[in-house]
Amino acid sequence: MRQTANYDDNVFINCPFDDEYNPLFMATTFTIFDCGFNARSALEESSTSRNRLTKIMKIIEDCKYGIHDISRVELDQDTKLPRFNMAFELGVFLGAGQFGADKQKVKKCLILDAEPYRYQKYISDLAGNDVAAHSNDENTIITIIRDWLSTSSKRRNIPSGSYICSDYADFKTKLPIFCRQFKLDANQLTFLDYANTISEWLKLST
Repeated sequence: MRQTANYDDNVFINCPFDDEYNPLFMATTFTIFDCGFNARSALEESSTSRNRLTKIMKIIEDCKYGIHDISRVELDQDTKLPRFNMAFELGVFLGAGQFGADKQKVKKCLILDAEPYRYQKYISDLAGNDVAAHSNDENTIITIIRDWLSTSSKRRNIPSGSYICSDYADFKTKLPIFCRQFKLDANQLTFLDYANTISEWLKLST
Protein backbone atom coordinates (compact mmCIF):
# COMPACT_ATOMS: atom_id res chain seq x y z
CA MET A 1 0.00 0.00 0.00
CA ARG A 2 1.43 3.35 -1.00
CA GLN A 3 1.33 5.39 2.18
CA THR A 4 2.27 8.53 0.22
CA ALA A 5 -0.63 8.24 -2.20
CA ASN A 6 -2.57 11.47 -2.54
CA TYR A 7 -6.27 12.19 -2.90
CA ASP A 8 -6.25 11.75 -6.68
CA ASP A 9 -4.80 8.23 -6.34
CA ASN A 10 -7.01 6.89 -3.54
CA VAL A 11 -9.91 4.53 -4.32
CA PHE A 12 -12.37 3.61 -1.56
CA ILE A 13 -13.68 0.04 -1.75
CA ASN A 14 -17.19 -0.36 -0.32
CA CYS A 15 -18.22 -4.00 -0.55
CA PRO A 16 -19.27 -7.03 1.52
CA PHE A 17 -16.57 -8.48 3.77
CA ASP A 18 -17.40 -12.18 3.81
CA ASP A 19 -15.91 -15.40 2.50
CA GLU A 20 -18.30 -15.65 -0.43
CA TYR A 21 -17.44 -12.18 -1.74
CA ASN A 22 -13.72 -12.34 -0.89
CA PRO A 23 -12.54 -13.48 -4.37
CA LEU A 24 -14.14 -10.36 -5.90
CA PHE A 25 -12.71 -8.15 -3.15
CA MET A 26 -9.22 -9.51 -3.78
CA ALA A 27 -9.58 -9.03 -7.55
CA THR A 28 -10.86 -5.48 -7.02
CA THR A 29 -7.94 -4.57 -4.77
CA PHE A 30 -5.40 -5.99 -7.21
CA THR A 31 -6.95 -4.15 -10.16
CA ILE A 32 -6.80 -0.80 -8.38
CA PHE A 33 -3.08 -1.20 -7.70
CA ASP A 34 -2.31 -2.57 -11.17
CA CYS A 35 -4.00 0.52 -12.64
CA GLY A 36 -1.62 2.73 -10.66
CA PHE A 37 -4.01 3.75 -7.89
CA ASN A 38 -4.12 3.10 -4.14
CA ALA A 39 -6.83 0.88 -2.63
CA ARG A 40 -8.44 2.03 0.63
CA SER A 41 -10.81 0.05 2.83
CA ALA A 42 -12.33 0.14 6.29
CA LEU A 43 -10.31 -3.03 6.90
CA GLU A 44 -7.04 -1.10 6.83
CA GLU A 45 -7.48 0.12 10.40
CA SER A 46 -8.21 -2.17 13.32
CA SER A 47 -7.93 0.45 16.05
CA THR A 48 -10.84 0.57 18.48
CA SER A 49 -10.11 4.18 19.43
CA ARG A 50 -12.52 5.47 16.80
CA ASN A 51 -15.95 4.14 15.95
CA ARG A 52 -16.47 2.47 12.59
CA LEU A 53 -18.46 5.29 10.99
CA THR A 54 -15.88 7.93 11.91
CA LYS A 55 -13.16 5.75 10.39
CA ILE A 56 -15.13 5.17 7.18
CA MET A 57 -15.94 8.87 6.78
CA LYS A 58 -12.25 9.76 7.13
CA ILE A 59 -11.30 7.24 4.43
CA ILE A 60 -14.05 8.58 2.16
CA GLU A 61 -12.75 12.10 2.73
CA ASP A 62 -9.30 10.96 1.57
CA CYS A 63 -10.53 9.32 -1.65
CA LYS A 64 -11.39 10.90 -4.98
CA TYR A 65 -12.73 7.60 -6.31
CA GLY A 66 -15.13 5.09 -4.80
CA ILE A 67 -16.17 1.59 -5.86
CA HIS A 68 -19.47 0.58 -4.29
CA ASP A 69 -20.83 -2.95 -4.65
CA ILE A 70 -24.46 -3.06 -3.53
CA SER A 71 -25.01 -6.66 -4.63
CA ARG A 72 -25.46 -8.15 -1.16
CA VAL A 73 -29.25 -7.91 -0.84
CA GLU A 74 -29.98 -11.42 0.42
CA LEU A 75 -31.48 -11.82 3.89
CA ASP A 76 -29.08 -12.77 6.66
CA GLN A 77 -29.68 -16.36 7.76
CA ASP A 78 -29.66 -15.42 11.43
CA THR A 79 -31.41 -12.04 11.55
CA LYS A 80 -33.61 -12.55 8.45
CA LEU A 81 -32.77 -8.96 7.54
CA PRO A 82 -30.78 -7.49 4.61
CA ARG A 83 -27.44 -5.73 5.13
CA PHE A 84 -27.57 -1.99 4.50
CA ASN A 85 -23.91 -1.07 5.11
CA MET A 86 -22.95 -0.84 1.44
CA ALA A 87 -25.92 1.31 0.46
CA PHE A 88 -25.34 3.54 3.49
CA GLU A 89 -21.64 4.06 2.68
CA LEU A 90 -22.56 4.80 -0.94
CA GLY A 91 -24.89 7.50 0.38
CA VAL A 92 -22.11 8.98 2.51
CA PHE A 93 -19.79 9.05 -0.51
CA LEU A 94 -22.40 10.68 -2.76
CA GLY A 95 -23.23 13.21 -0.05
CA ALA A 96 -19.55 14.12 0.36
CA GLY A 97 -19.35 14.75 -3.37
CA GLN A 98 -22.51 16.83 -3.41
CA PHE A 99 -22.06 18.91 -0.28
CA GLY A 100 -18.36 18.72 0.53
CA ALA A 101 -15.97 21.60 -0.04
CA ASP A 102 -13.26 22.02 -2.65
CA LYS A 103 -11.80 18.70 -3.84
CA GLN A 104 -14.69 16.66 -2.45
CA LYS A 105 -16.85 17.96 -5.28
CA VAL A 106 -14.77 16.10 -7.88
CA LYS A 107 -15.46 12.68 -6.39
CA LYS A 108 -16.30 9.92 -8.85
CA CYS A 109 -17.94 6.63 -8.05
CA LEU A 110 -18.58 3.28 -9.69
CA ILE A 111 -21.67 1.40 -8.54
CA LEU A 112 -21.73 -2.37 -8.97
CA ASP A 113 -24.34 -5.08 -8.66
CA ALA A 114 -24.31 -8.78 -9.48
CA GLU A 115 -27.23 -8.56 -11.91
CA PRO A 116 -28.20 -5.83 -14.39
CA TYR A 117 -31.10 -3.54 -13.45
CA ARG A 118 -31.82 -5.45 -10.21
CA TYR A 119 -31.02 -2.34 -8.15
CA GLN A 120 -34.12 -0.64 -9.57
CA LYS A 121 -36.24 -2.95 -7.42
CA TYR A 122 -34.59 -2.20 -4.07
CA ILE A 123 -32.94 1.23 -4.38
CA SER A 124 -34.93 3.13 -6.98
CA ASP A 125 -33.30 6.47 -6.06
CA LEU A 126 -30.31 5.32 -8.14
CA ALA A 127 -32.41 5.51 -11.30
CA GLY A 128 -30.45 7.47 -13.89
CA ASN A 129 -27.11 6.22 -12.59
CA ASP A 130 -25.08 3.65 -14.48
CA VAL A 131 -24.83 0.51 -12.36
CA ALA A 132 -22.49 -2.10 -13.80
CA ALA A 133 -23.21 -5.83 -13.43
CA HIS A 134 -20.27 -8.12 -12.66
CA SER A 135 -22.13 -11.48 -12.53
CA ASN A 136 -19.92 -12.49 -9.57
CA ASP A 137 -17.08 -13.08 -12.03
CA GLU A 138 -13.52 -11.97 -11.24
CA ASN A 139 -12.48 -11.19 -14.81
CA THR A 140 -15.65 -9.22 -15.40
CA ILE A 141 -15.19 -7.06 -12.30
CA ILE A 142 -11.53 -6.50 -13.20
CA THR A 143 -12.45 -5.25 -16.68
CA ILE A 144 -15.29 -3.04 -15.40
CA ILE A 145 -13.07 -1.38 -12.79
CA ARG A 146 -10.16 -0.95 -15.20
CA ASP A 147 -12.34 0.70 -17.85
CA TRP A 148 -13.99 2.97 -15.28
CA LEU A 149 -10.69 4.11 -13.77
CA SER A 150 -9.27 4.75 -17.23
CA THR A 151 -12.29 6.78 -18.32
CA SER A 152 -12.72 8.66 -15.04
CA SER A 153 -9.07 9.58 -14.59
CA LYS A 154 -8.25 10.00 -18.30
CA ARG A 155 -4.84 8.48 -17.59
CA ARG A 156 -3.18 6.94 -20.63
CA ASN A 157 -0.85 4.47 -18.94
CA ILE A 158 -3.42 2.03 -17.55
CA PRO A 159 -3.08 -1.57 -18.83
CA SER A 160 -5.97 -3.14 -20.70
CA GLY A 161 -8.49 -5.31 -18.91
CA SER A 162 -7.21 -8.51 -20.51
CA TYR A 163 -3.65 -7.65 -19.44
CA ILE A 164 -4.74 -7.11 -15.84
CA CYS A 165 -6.74 -10.35 -15.85
CA SER A 166 -3.62 -12.20 -16.99
CA ASP A 167 -1.54 -10.35 -14.40
CA TYR A 168 -3.96 -11.30 -11.66
CA ALA A 169 -4.05 -14.97 -12.65
CA ASP A 170 -0.25 -15.04 -12.45
CA PHE A 171 -0.28 -13.22 -9.12
CA LYS A 172 -2.76 -15.66 -7.55
CA THR A 173 -0.67 -18.63 -8.64
CA LYS A 174 2.52 -17.21 -7.16
CA LEU A 175 1.01 -15.56 -4.07
CA PRO A 176 1.77 -18.36 -1.56
CA ILE A 177 5.42 -18.56 -2.67
CA PHE A 178 5.78 -14.79 -2.71
CA CYS A 179 4.26 -14.48 0.76
CA ARG A 180 6.72 -16.94 2.23
CA GLN A 181 9.54 -14.62 1.22
CA PHE A 182 8.04 -12.05 3.61
CA LYS A 183 7.19 -14.69 6.27
CA LEU A 184 3.48 -14.29 5.65
CA ASP A 185 0.73 -16.91 5.42
CA ALA A 186 -1.24 -16.37 2.21
CA ASN A 187 -4.38 -17.64 3.97
CA GLN A 188 -4.09 -15.19 6.87
CA LEU A 189 -3.36 -11.87 5.21
CA THR A 190 -4.84 -8.70 6.62
CA PHE A 191 -5.96 -6.07 4.13
CA LEU A 192 -2.72 -4.14 4.64
CA ASP A 193 -0.68 -7.33 4.23
CA TYR A 194 -2.46 -8.08 0.98
CA ALA A 195 -2.16 -4.50 -0.33
CA ASN A 196 1.55 -4.38 0.47
CA THR A 197 2.11 -7.78 -1.13
CA ILE A 198 0.44 -6.60 -4.34
CA SER A 199 2.57 -3.45 -4.39
CA GLU A 200 5.79 -5.40 -3.92
CA TRP A 201 4.83 -8.00 -6.51
CA LEU A 202 4.00 -5.32 -9.09
CA LYS A 203 7.36 -3.64 -8.48
CA LEU A 204 9.19 -6.88 -9.18
CA SER A 205 7.09 -7.91 -12.16
CA THR A 206 7.46 -4.69 -14.15
